[in-house]
Amino acid sequence: MADGDGLGEAAAAVASPPAPAPGLSPPLGWRERLRAGLAGTGASLWFVAGLGLLYALRVPLRLCENLAAVTVFLNSLTPKFYVALTGTSSLISGLIFIFEWWYFHKHGTSFIEQVSVSHLRPLMGGTEGSISEPGSPSSSRESETSRQNLSECKVWRNPLNLFRGAEYRSCATAYVLLAEEEATTIVDAERLFKQALKAGETIYRRSQQCQHQSPQHEAQLRRDTNVLVYIKRRLAMCARKLGRIREAVKIMRDLMKEFPPLTMLNIHENLLESLLELQAYADVQAVLAKYDDISLPKSAAICYTAALLKTRTVSDKFSPETASRRGLSTAEINAVEAIHRAVEFNPHVPKYLLEMKSLILPPEHILKRGDSEAIAYAFFHLQHWKRIEGALNLLQCTWEGTFRMIPYPLEKGHLFYPYPSCTETADRELLPPFHHVSVYPKKELPFFIHFTAGLCSSTAMIALLTHQFPEIMGVFAKAVSWCLLT
Repeated sequence: MADGDGLGEAAAAVASPPAPAPGLSPPLGWRERLRAGLAGTGASLWFVAGLGLLYALRVPLRLCENLAAVTVFLNSLTPKFYVALTGTSSLISGLIFIFEWWYFHKHGTSFIEQVSVSHLRPLMGGTEGSISEPGSPSSSRESETSRQNLSECKVWRNPLNLFRGAEYRSCATAYVLLAEEEATTIVDAERLFKQALKAGETIYRRSQQCQHQSPQHEAQLRRDTNVLVYIKRRLAMCARKLGRIREAVKIMRDLMKEFPPLTMLNIHENLLESLLELQAYADVQAVLAKYDDISLPKSAAICYTAALLKTRTVSDKFSPETASRRGLSTAEINAVEAIHRAVEFNPHVPKYLLEMKSLILPPEHILKRGDSEAIAYAFFHLQHWKRIEGALNLLQCTWEGTFRMIPYPLEKGHLFYPYPSCTETADRELLPPFHHVSVYPKKELPFFIHFTAGLCSSTAMIALLTHQFPEIMGVFAKAVSWCLLT
């Protein structure tokens, strides 16, 4: 999964100012600005035309007489009428507020907004129907909640950061330690790792011959196996960082074939990144078919690479306006669902991929589903998303739709277990103090809950004031009605 020769490019991207978010239009010329200005004044022109029409028809419609009659009627109203009116309004708005609050806590969205989007906006020619999320969940969506353990904040070694620390102090691991701590260049590190490989293979063969003599010899074989895999993997990453990508891919494939039980080392994530660099998308899909399995643990690299491959098939022709007009195709729905799945697993990645947050150097250890994993993934995979035309544009248009599918991510998940609440504390320990740690986006209350609450409170206050001070409120009501009618 680690990106070798992209290190310098990504580091330069960190130092440079953030680029504008994908999907933004270039600056408009004077003709476009004039045309947009004329289009924007259309509503004002219609309003002025309506006023002119009313003025022209004031005599046939007897507007003056009708206005005088309304004024007389309002002047004859008593304070009791205003108390009853405001009290009824407060009661109705309070009931609407209670229903909105209940509906939001049950379904995670506003009932009024949902009705407006589903029924009123199509009648008014709206353009934002089904971009953020597909119309209906795919019947083939996998359910992964049956195979994951309950989420806990377990820190993993960052598979991107492969030149740190050795666990043992034999001859082979001594070379590993020198390669990781003393070597100043990748070339020097590779030379020391090759010396470590010679020593490690000798020790491994010796342990194989003695493994059945005692439990201690079996434990020693497991230790020497881990050391040998450790060294070969670092040699593969040296080749990746020095631009010998095919050589790196071969070493990784041989490792995965020779030591298939060692999937916890996440070698397949390094292989995925190297294959993406080669643009061998068919091979990437083959690796995902094996490791993106319901019985295996997930990572940001697996989920977002799967989303990238599905996005690649539709992103070059994707247009939000066209999708709103005709709806999403089957391939586009699959791509959007894959993005939603990836965002549910790690919601921090999109802001780094879209360069809404600045990247820093990835830490030595990462936390699955945390900000540290998002930084590590985006640091090495951003170039692969940029390489595919329209991929970031589709991600920008759709990733936030995930949060509408998961109203309470800390309590209930959709495709994964609920998002662990301890990630922020662990990430603060893993990341440098100057970095602003990303936390799970908190779901805000819909506008109509605030609106109905304010309406209920204000009308109740007016009713109370009218009941306590009927004369003053009556004068105030008549003054307001006179101002509105004149």
